[in-house]
Amino acid sequence: MNGMPSEPAGRPDPANDTAPAGAPDAMAEPLAEAAARIAALESEVAALKDQYLRAVAETDNVRRRGDRERQDALKYGASSFAKDMLSVADNLRRALDALPPEARSEERTRAFVDGVELTERELLAAMGRHGIERVAPLDVPFDHHRHQAMFEVPGTGKPAGTVVQCLQPGYVMHDRLLRPALVGVAKDAPAPQAAAPTPPVGEDEPSLG
Repeated sequence: MNGMPSEPAGRPDPANDTAPAGAPDAMAEPLAEAAARIAALESEVAALKDQYLRAVAETDNVRRRGDRERQDALKYGASSFAKDMLSVADNLRRALDALPPEARSEERTRAFVDGVELTERELLAAMGRHGIERVAPLDVPFDHHRHQAMFEVPGTGKPAGTVVQCLQPGYVMHDRLLRPALVGVAKDAPAPQAAAPTPPVGEDEPSLG
């Protein structure tokens, strides 16, 4: 005995270790299944991400639409009531326009006229606080967004399409038309007619005889 430890009996020699002949084929199938599973998961993640982005966009659109509708409700919520009040303003103005000039100077009627004028001013001021503005155009170009032409007036000396008469004022609420102004507009002046040509003067005809 030389005191050296001996190799344990039955231990396999590493040099003799060899992989089974079918090992690469056996590993390929699980790898392919794993790759297919990963691809399927990636596709599912992409689909879920697309659905999430669409849902976020739709939610944002709903929020903006709701904000716009709330703003419109605050700005134009009283538009129906405002339209009903337009006839009141019209009647007050008609009453003032129908008064004879002496009614403003006579003591008996002066207080009445002042009261009607004060009522009209208060009504217009209240309407103005809600963004309602009177449109009474004159000597301005016709605007089909705010005016309604009722007739044309020839011979005004103004450019065609100029508002020369306002029959009834219109009203706008913020940027929305409540009622167009009824107007008359200037008509195109007729083109000057060319003077008829003067026939040439002929020679004196010889006298008979």
